[in-house]
Amino acid sequence: MSSVVRPLSAGSPGAQSAGHGLAVLLLAISAFVIVTTEFIIVGLLPSLARDLGISISTAGQLVTLFAFTVMLAGPFLTAMLSHFERKRLFVVILLIFAGANALAAAAPGIWILGFARFLPALALPVFWGTASETAGELAGPEKAGKAVANVYLGISGAMVLGIPLGTLASTAFGWRGTFWGLSGLSLLMAVLLLVVMPTLAKPARVKLAEQARILKDTYFLGNVVLSVIVFTAMFTAYTYLADTLEKIAGIPVGQVGWWLMGFGIVGLGGNWLGGQFVGRGPLMVTAVASLVLAIGMAATTLVAGSHAWLAVALAVWGIANTALYPICQVRVMQSASHAQALAGTLNVSMANAGIGLGAIIGGSVILHLGLANVGYVAAGIALLAVVVAPLVGRLKARNVG
Repeated sequence: MSSVVRPLSAGSPGAQSAGHGLAVLLLAISAFVIVTTEFIIVGLLPSLARDLGISISTAGQLVTLFAFTVMLAGPFLTAMLSHFERKRLFVVILLIFAGANALAAAAPGIWILGFARFLPALALPVFWGTASETAGELAGPEKAGKAVANVYLGISGAMVLGIPLGTLASTAFGWRGTFWGLSGLSLLMAVLLLVVMPTLAKPARVKLAEQARILKDTYFLGNVVLSVIVFTAMFTAYTYLADTLEKIAGIPVGQVGWWLMGFGIVGLGGNWLGGQFVGRGPLMVTAVASLVLAIGMAATTLVAGSHAWLAVALAVWGIANTALYPICQVRVMQSASHAQALAGTLNVSMANAGIGLGAIIGGSVILHLGLANVGYVAAGIALLAVVVAPLVGRLKARNVG
């Protein structure tokens, strides 16, 4: 879909290019703040549960609430709002995040906190579904790829660093202080985008029915199901990683955030590896990365008594975990015969289904089998992904035949 940038002033092309580049940078930072709001809750769960007097498994359902809201609302809201002028759309989304995070910071109990998590979950998929396209539009055809990559770097960075940042911030400022900080950052980004970002022509409205024909493609649907399994495996264990480090590995509360930060930093290398290898065969690479993920998650519990070996296991887990983000996104979009934008949005929604399901499964394991068994159950789900990947490949051959 093509849109024409309406310049705000009659400046030189070089000045306009610099302004558009700054707008892309602000979109990337906004993406980081918005996606961090989703994932930061995982790092806050232990302190939040203690403060509100609830169990860790009950607190974990806040992750499920956010993820399932994104899953259910994502494709519909993105389709309904994608024709809105992007500058106003992004500013409104960031204002919603600012207000919701402030409400979370002041929440007296789990129900108000849950409502404060529900509101931004409605807005997140709309931003995610439109920010990359807008960045490419602002940058122009020659620099579109780099601009889109910059926005996805903000998203990937939030996925792997949001949890440790939340844990460290919770240690320093408390979980309420963390939400106040996110509220302030969201408001700041709204103001900066309002001032810096040029007004764009409204995108053309595209009928959802025309794109929805993709849902009849069994190969595409198989790839979506595979993404659900992969993300369920990841977040069955990842949701409760902070609690695992504290209670199973015996990491002091004040140091858990630094361990999670190391997990995230190593994981950024996995994001690069996933992008490098996915071209060699998305399904095969998914199976390999899922196998490595299973090994890392299971080993983390096995070697929890030795901090040196624990660091190695977490590194293996972190690399595979983050590599699977771009692998799954590229795999699903490549499996689409048409409507790749809708395919990408559906993958994000189904990934959130896996995130929510993983939080439920992990919480149930904690209640019935104990925290020490979460990693083993998550590894079993990852092995299921290894088995399902070649079966999905057969669907492609059947479609071709």
